[in-house]
Amino acid sequence: MLFVGHGSPMNGIEDNEFSRRWRQMGREIPQPKAVLCISAHWLTRGTHITAMEAPRTIHDFGGFPRALFEVEYPAPGDPVLAEETAALFTPTEVGLDHDWGLDHGAWTVVRHMYPEANIPILQLSIDFHKSAEYHYELAKALAVLRKKGVLIIGSGNMVHNLRMVAWDKLDAPFGFDWALEMNDIFKKHIADGNHQPLIHYQNLGKPAQLAIPTPDHYYPLLYILGLQDKNEAVSFFNDTPVGGSLTMTSVRVGEEVGL
Repeated sequence: MLFVGHGSPMNGIEDNEFSRRWRQMGREIPQPKAVLCISAHWLTRGTHITAMEAPRTIHDFGGFPRALFEVEYPAPGDPVLAEETAALFTPTEVGLDHDWGLDHGAWTVVRHMYPEANIPILQLSIDFHKSAEYHYELAKALAVLRKKGVLIIGSGNMVHNLRMVAWDKLDAPFGFDWALEMNDIFKKHIADGNHQPLIHYQNLGKPAQLAIPTPDHYYPLLYILGLQDKNEAVSFFNDTPVGGSLTMTSVRVGEEVGL
């Protein structure tokens, strides 16, 4: 399983340290039978899963170069797997969605990992009306998918405060003191398997309030942590601050790799 800090949509077409690491990750891990992505950019009332045969590429952003809007990632869906996955969530009812597709939280990352677009990809929505603890517990229903060879990716950013971005400091790694402090706190709790403070992040003080002004980009991390087996190894990659108030810090859960 992976939690991926996806950052700017431009990472979907740029050759940079983040996209190169995603490509490397795609070569390192066993090729999955399918990918299930929980993206920060599909927020719904209730929980839904994409169930179409050919999910569309969604360009859910504005103000970027035309080249980004022209990208298509024609990976197939898997309606049968979608139905099987929806049935795992009892008593929660999960709707089968035929309208959404792949938003930039999914395709900007996965197109680097699997450029041939030959692996089925599904997205699971985030019920934005539920608590952090709800999402952490809901994730446990997905455990059976891991045994079936499905790669589960949570896509967001641990530290994500767009209102405080230092736009003049995007050319090199830079983090405000509070962002670096919070990133270290996140990493320590994740490494220690200490999930309760991460679920109740509101109690982590002012740095947490600045790092998570809204939880949309944070909730995908809780799905990955909720699925982690006891004593299962974690490792970090793309551990870089961007623009002062963002971090690209990502987590691999499973076999240790050299990073």
